[in-house]
Amino acid sequence: MNDRIIKTEYSEEMQKSFIDYAMSVIIARALPDVRDGLKPVQRRTLYDMHELGIRYDRPYRKSARIVGDTMGKYHPHGDSSIYEALVVMTQDFKRGLPLVDGHGNFGNIEGDGAAAMRYTEARLQKITQEAFLADLDKDVVDFVPNFDETEKEPSVLPAKIPNLLINGSEGIAVGMATNIPPHNLSEVIDAVKAYMLNENITVKELMRYVKGPDFPTGGIVINKDELLSIYETGTGKIKIRGRVEFEKAKGGRTNLVITEIPYTMIGANISKFLSDVAALSESKKTQDIVDISNQSSKEGIRIVIELKKDADPENFVNLLYKKTRLEDTFGVNMLAIYEGRPETMNLKQIIKANVDFQFQTATRKYTNLLAKEMERREVQEGLIKACNVIDLIIEILRGSKDRAMAKACLVEGKTEGIKFKSRESKIMAQQLMFTEKQANAILDMRLYKLIGLEIEALIHEHEETMANIYRYEDILESRDSMAQVIINELNALKKEYGRKRRTVIENGQEAVYKEKEIEEMEVMFLMDRFGYAKTIDMITYERNKEAADSENRYVFPCKNTGRICLFTDTGQLYTIKVMDLPFGKFRDKGIPIDNVSNFSSEKEELLLIASQDMLNLCQVLFVTAQSMVKVVDGSEFDVAKRTVAATKLNDQDRVVSVAVLKEQRNVVLQTKDGYFLRFPIEEIPEKKKGAIGVRGMKLGEKDFVENVYYTQPAADTSVEYKGKNIVLNHLKAGKRDGKGTKLRV
Repeated sequence: MNDRIIKTEYSEEMQKSFIDYAMSVIIARALPDVRDGLKPVQRRTLYDMHELGIRYDRPYRKSARIVGDTMGKYHPHGDSSIYEALVVMTQDFKRGLPLVDGHGNFGNIEGDGAAAMRYTEARLQKITQEAFLADLDKDVVDFVPNFDETEKEPSVLPAKIPNLLINGSEGIAVGMATNIPPHNLSEVIDAVKAYMLNENITVKELMRYVKGPDFPTGGIVINKDELLSIYETGTGKIKIRGRVEFEKAKGGRTNLVITEIPYTMIGANISKFLSDVAALSESKKTQDIVDISNQSSKEGIRIVIELKKDADPENFVNLLYKKTRLEDTFGVNMLAIYEGRPETMNLKQIIKANVDFQFQTATRKYTNLLAKEMERREVQEGLIKACNVIDLIIEILRGSKDRAMAKACLVEGKTEGIKFKSRESKIMAQQLMFTEKQANAILDMRLYKLIGLEIEALIHEHEETMANIYRYEDILESRDSMAQVIINELNALKKEYGRKRRTVIENGQEAVYKEKEIEEMEVMFLMDRFGYAKTIDMITYERNKEAADSENRYVFPCKNTGRICLFTDTGQLYTIKVMDLPFGKFRDKGIPIDNVSNFSSEKEELLLIASQDMLNLCQVLFVTAQSMVKVVDGSEFDVAKRTVAATKLNDQDRVVSVAVLKEQRNVVLQTKDGYFLRFPIEEIPEKKKGAIGVRGMKLGEKDFVENVYYTQPAADTSVEYKGKNIVLNHLKAGKRDGKGTKLRV
């Protein structure tokens, strides 16, 4: 038993195993091959459909049949990955050149998934049959054993077009990812022909043909000048916008109609776009929207945004570009498997790899075709020669005892045992020198082949065979001849399957959104004890002053263009734009303060709300449970962020009081154990908001500051403590950092 235990270093084994796993994912799962532009699961699915005979001119077959056969023979990694690959290859909104013809519900551009594989049907597209699978029977690519070595599968499909560019690809491997945009078939074929005619052509010159990506969803690429760098390096970012049209509506209004979306918006991002547009209105980024509706159908995308009569449509479109995914970025990373390893490739390298592959497959194809034609010529020449001496051959056949005797005579001139009519026939038979294949063809020949027309047809076939031989030899011996053959095939594919470009390439101007200038005015902020906040104009407040002051916890004036600051016991400061609060009638309910800020009433306690304008003119006093005190200049809280730390706290500490200093003279700290300490506010030093502060009072063990009170000059301030009324001004005056006086009640 001990002899079979292999001791190894754990880290070394983990490293080796992870590298093996990573390479398996990279090579055998996630990344496409640069030669046919397909991942293994796509290649195996197409090949299995080819083997099952599910051609473009035959009936559809159930997707479940295709998936099951593919999984059982070639791809043992689960049915979901196979069906997903099959679905994507049918979707014309994801692929510029769908390779599978789907019948049934294969999903849509808005993100609805395909029906289960037991419901849908599929077959190969015509171009898939012609450009990917047509020459598999001519031994143009290597076949390798499948996972259990019971079947053979092609290591790569003999693609006649650079599918990696035409259909693009996306995939995430271990430590690397690929993201290649689709391109126009006609443009890519033109670029391939240009490279074949001039192998020293540059990427810049190739881009005279390949203008840029051609997304099936259309759209507009707006960074044309950056495309050259992207295609030279194989990486970069393409900026794309949706297409927006203006339509006149009733009442002099204008409707925005989005007819094309960015490629990155396919799927659930369309519904997110609709919710983002609605959020612009809810958050009052714009008040120009009347309604938004998604009227998309099988005919195409149609998202309609109805605008108010006085809206600026051009300005609103710029807002959509800046705040939604109507303008988005496609991150390009042209990573593919080249010669067995992952490599980031530029435009020319991808085209070169495909052209080299085309020459390899063409060489193997015409070598095999030449061998077959040479074999056919040999047989034809034997039959023609036999027709010229047909009487002798018939005499040999009639005089032979068996097939072997007749064949030996035809091939080697052996006449022993054969009965001839004359000595001359025997001498002539001894001079026959047919080859093995010719002899077999003669022996298998039927009598009707001796008809005059059949002999003429045989001679005509021989002439065609000789022409094919001369043609194939010329193709194999001359690279220019082979290149012309490949170019002719590309021209035929372009003529039948080429289409106009859908995506516009231009240098678009950066979207600049000009917010409408809001007339600044003073409003009154109101928040009731339930946390519902709103603003009203000053005239309404004056008319309802008594009710407003009695019914609300916070009432103070502020500018409608300003901000509201919320201080909590956790030491956080939350800011709210006044414009985010509802402005209206006095009896309107308002909106929960939690809904318009990051403050959560369930997790923290609100200690102070104040306008930022007021804080800029005052100081703020902080007191914590551990008796840390400090004064902070209010201007430090003039921040644009929605959440910042208003003060720094020790572990297990919390803020007890936050107060705006105006006319307060003294501060009174009251602890849980009943100690009171009154001292002048002037003794508290001014600190930055990021400081902890200084100790305001000496605390006993497990004691903490429970309440904080403030006294006004020339006025008595009294509070109730354990049922007894205490006048704070009469408490013994102390110094900061004192122990204070314990009140006995």
